[in-house]
Amino acid sequence: MKKAVYWLMGDKAGRVIIGAWNWLWGLPVESGGKVAVAVAEESLRSMQESVQKLAAAVATQVAAYQRAKTKYEEKVREMQTLERQAKTAKRNGNDEAARLAMSKAIQVEKILPQLETQVQQAEHYVTAAKDKLNRERMKLEAYKTDMQNMKDMAEINAALEAIAKVNNDLNIDSARSQFEQAKNAVERHNLEQQALAEFSENPQEKLEAELENMTLDDEVNRRLEMLDDDDSDDKQLPN
Repeated sequence: MKKAVYWLMGDKAGRVIIGAWNWLWGLPVESGGKVAVAVAEESLRSMQESVQKLAAAVATQVAAYQRAKTKYEEKVREMQTLERQAKTAKRNGNDEAARLAMSKAIQVEKILPQLETQVQQAEHYVTAAKDKLNRERMKLEAYKTDMQNMKDMAEINAALEAIAKVNNDLNIDSARSQFEQAKNAVERHNLEQQALAEFSENPQEKLEAELENMTLDDEVNRRLEMLDDDDSDDKQLPN
C-alpha cells in the first residue's frame, strides 16, 4: 500500500498522506511515541532508497563520462595515426595516399573540440553528482544516528511512563493519607465515647455512692474502735 502511494503521489506527498492516515487513526506523530518512531523509520527508508537511486544515477553518469572520454581519446589517437600515415606516405613519394590520410586527419580534428567540450561537461556533471551523493550519504548517516538516538529516547520515555504508571498504581501517598484518616477517626471516636460516658453518668447517684462509702467507712472505724474497747475491758478483769 505504501509503495503504491509513493509511486502515485511521490515520496514527499506519500509520506504526508501516510502521516495523515496515522493521525486519522488516532496515532499522531506529535505524540512522540512508537508512531513517531515508525514514521521516522519510514522516512529514513525513503531517504535510503533515494540515496540508492542517486548512487545508481551517478554510476550511470560516470559510465557515460568514461565512454565519452574514451571516445575522445580514441579520436585523438586516430588523428595522430592519420598524420603519421600522411607523413610516411609523403616521405615515400605517395602523394595521393598522403593527401587521403591528411584529409581524414583534418576531418577528425574538426570534431575534437566538440568532443572535448562534451567530455568536460560530462566531467563537470559527474563531479557535481558525486559531491551531491557524498553530501546525501553524510546526511543519511546523520539521520541514522538521529534514528538510533530517537529509538533510545523512545525506550527511555517508555520506561519513564512505566515507572509513572507503577507509582500511580501503588499510590503510596494516598494509602498513607487514608491510614492517617482512619487513625484519626478511631482516636476521635474513642474521645467521643469517653465524653459520652462521662456525660451519661448521674451526678446524684455518684454523690449518694460517695456518701454511702463514707458512711460505711465511719461504721467500720466505729466497730474497730469498739473492738479496741472490749480488749481494754478484758484486761481489767480480776484474776
